[in-house]
Parts: sequence; C-alpha cells; structure tokens
Amino acid sequence: MPLVSMKEMLEKAKAENYAVGQFNLNNLEFTQAILKAAQEENSPVILGVSEGAARYMGGFKLTVAMVKALMEEYNVTVPVAIHLDHGSSFQKCAEAIHAGFTSVMIDGSHHPLEENIALTKKVVELAHIHGVSVEAELGRIGGQEDDLIVDDAEAAYAVPSECDQLVRETGVDCFAPALGSVHGPYKGEPNLGFDRMKEVMELTGVPLVLHGGTGIPTKDIQKAISLGTAKINVNTENQISSHKAVKEYIGANPDKYDPRSYLTAARDAIQSTVAGKMREFGSSNKA
Repeated sequence: MPLVSMKEMLEKAKAENYAVGQFNLNNLEFTQAILKAAQEENSPVILGVSEGAARYMGGFKLTVAMVKALMEEYNVTVPVAIHLDHGSSFQKCAEAIHAGFTSVMIDGSHHPLEENIALTKKVVELAHIHGVSVEAELGRIGGQEDDLIVDDAEAAYAVPSECDQLVRETGVDCFAPALGSVHGPYKGEPNLGFDRMKEVMELTGVPLVLHGGTGIPTKDIQKAISLGTAKINVNTENQISSHKAVKEYIGANPDKYDPRSYLTAARDAIQSTVAGKMREFGSSNKA
C-alpha cells in the first residue's frame, strides 16, 4: 500500500471517536517496530519525523526510502502517513514534500498570530497541490522536542478565537492547540485544558492534535478523544522503553557486543509499547 496523507485517516478517526497515534522515527529499529505494530494491530499509523531525526538518519529522502522499503518487505497493508514533525520553515516543509513526505507540520507558534497564519497558508498552498496534509500549531507547548525547547514560563495556552481564525484562514487539515500538554516526561500530573479543547473543537471543526502523549492518564486520553482529538503524538515513551530494554539486555549479557542483539531487544520493546498505545487510542482494527 502506498504512503497516504493524514487527512482521511484523521477525519475517519474523529467521526468514529478514536485517535491515530503519531510515533516518531529515530532510527531503523524504531521504524521496523512501529510498522510491525501497525500491521499486527491492523491500525492506521503516522510516522513522525523531526528535522533533527531526519538529519541523523541521513536526510528526508533516505527516510522516505527506508519507510517504503520496509513497508514492501513487511507487506504492510494498513494506512501509513509519513509526517514532518514541527517543521521550522516553509523551506523545510517544501524539502520534505518534494522528498516524498505525505504530511507536514508547520510550527509557526513562536510567531505573532498574523505571521503564523501567513506562513501556514503558504505551506498549505504548496502541500495541497501535492496531496499532502498540513498540521499547524497555536500557543506554546512546553518541554523539549528535538532542537525545540520551551520552558514552563514560555508555555502558553492557545486562545480559541485565534485558533478559529487560523484554521479558517489557512485551510489546514488538522490543528494542534497548546492546552497544557508537554514534550518529554511530565513534572507532576498533566493538567489539560479540556474546556478550551471543547471550545476549539466546536469553533474549528477540524481534527485536533495532542502533542506530548507520553504520561497522560488513559481517562484524560479518552476525554480528549471525545472532544475531537484524532491524533496523539508519542515519542518519549518509546525512547524510555527502548532504553530500558537495552540496559536490561546488556546487564544480563555483558559479553554480548553485537549491536543486533541489544537493538533487537529495543525494537521488541518499542513494538510492544506502540501496540499498547494503539489499543489505548482505539485505533486497533480501524485500518
């Protein structure tokens, strides 16, 4: 099955009251594990690729080629989107689109509203010509994502009326309002702004995106889904589970130095984690 955009899979998820997970690629093993989990769970999946991860893996084109080759090797039949996570500029979004990405996020949240709208609109115009879906963000999501660091003092809740204006004027396919989630581990209990989430959903009507999906209690995940959240991003949880598996394997097998041995343990841990999130989000058997 060819790579697809996020548009149809997220509209279906919103209509049927579940969410599709975005799981970030960090290397070959992450890609293998996520695709295997998606196929076994019969779940649509979004492969998130940050600019930093793409550089690490050899660039946008190599990342797309790797994904396509693995999909063919594993006979993947579920819908798969490859998505630029937190695209920093029009140029980077354009590079990803021309490399074969089927979805991009333009993160203009650090700009004033009018600049964010102008930048996002420009990306949407290019992306939609190529059948590529676009995600935008408003407000500032705290924590660290790749090279992007937003401390607690800079984090800001999105204003619903501004969310409505941005979505209306840009024509984005999905939208990530900053509503209390963070990138990376939470310090204490997550405190999501469900009242604002409901208002944003009612004003915009587009599928909403929840960044920082690691560590959010299942009851909050379910409530967010009921309020129009159709895409949930997870990366830290996979990184933690793979790190733990490698440590445990090396601790139990100090003389095993073949990287395939301990990276297999990491891959298996990631696959198990992703499958669990797909069940939690309700996307299993929705392909």
